[in-house]
Amino acid sequence: MESEYSDNIRKRNRERAAELSSEDDSKLIEDRLDKAEVVPSTDKSEESFYLQCVPKKWRNYTVRFIITWILLAGFIFIIYLGPVALSIFVLFVQLKCFDEIITIGYRVYRSYNLPWFRTLSWMFLFIVNYYAYGEFLSSYFSYYIHRENMFTSLASYHRMISYLVYIVVFCGFIFSLKKGFYFKQFTMFGFTHVTLLLIVTQSHLIIQNLFEGLVWFVLPCLCVIVNDIMAYMFGYFFGRTPLIKLSPKKTWEGYIGGGLSTIVFAFFAAYVVAQFPHMTCPVNFDIRTHELTVSCTPSSVFQFKEYALFPILTTRKFVLCPFQFHILVIAIFASVIGPFGGFFASGFKRAFKIKVSHINHIYNCNFEILGFC
Repeated sequence: MESEYSDNIRKRNRERAAELSSEDDSKLIEDRLDKAEVVPSTDKSEESFYLQCVPKKWRNYTVRFIITWILLAGFIFIIYLGPVALSIFVLFVQLKCFDEIITIGYRVYRSYNLPWFRTLSWMFLFIVNYYAYGEFLSSYFSYYIHRENMFTSLASYHRMISYLVYIVVFCGFIFSLKKGFYFKQFTMFGFTHVTLLLIVTQSHLIIQNLFEGLVWFVLPCLCVIVNDIMAYMFGYFFGRTPLIKLSPKKTWEGYIGGGLSTIVFAFFAAYVVAQFPHMTCPVNFDIRTHELTVSCTPSSVFQFKEYALFPILTTRKFVLCPFQFHILVIAIFASVIGPFGGFFASGFKRAFKIKVSHINHIYNCNFEILGFC
């Protein structure tokens, strides 16, 4: 069944491509793309088979519950592997998100038979990553880099190399310009650069936070995850009042309930995590062993102290660490602003009539909070 479905999709796409290529009027092509129906790429017959024993009302909830725990288990496993594995994971998510967004532009470009859009976009991504992460790695591994002649030259002229390569790709874009389509091509040029600004800049900030201590990456991510889960739970059971038209299923009850749950979770999770130096210490490069190490004397932010929280009501003091108050600010930001990343993804998919993947949706929620940290 799956192979027949795929064959039908490919056949339909070939017929549509042949029809579009025979049109002379570019405006008609754009209208057809705008009005085109998005054909779902998933077959729900298999899903229904496995959920037959589950009441219809609870099927969506059950699927989300299972997927949530699978994703959480995977996230915990990557955290266990350490900062390098987390950095690779962030880069993978960055590439996946960039690919999805650029594919949207490529659909428009292909309909006009315009050259080099995808190739140039990926070259711009490579250059920006080379510049951003080259600067970061040069500062972290300076001892090792200056010991090797080849790396020393690359580090010394890193910015010049980045700029010159960018200029070469920029000239390639100029040569790709096609008469009659200048406006469309410059629009897509801007589209690519805004995508780079949002995705690469934020992923770079995320990795910097990660190397300052795993806690500055893990807890903000968990705040977003808990907020998303609890907002869905409160909305599912108590939701009555619509929140925003972009996401008709989002409710004020879910928004408020998710926010309060996130704040409570963050406060107590910070108390637990602050006790593990592996989570709170910055990542350093040991020049003796040539390995990344995570060991230190915890800073004052992670040292527990006595606080009189309610001096008027009681003289009792509570043992807390300052990091718990830091995380409260982060949790409030995640609760109030974090959902707008999801609204952004909802507006994006409606504007281009596409389905945004869960990876892209999660990244849009996380990039705000991790950039804030």
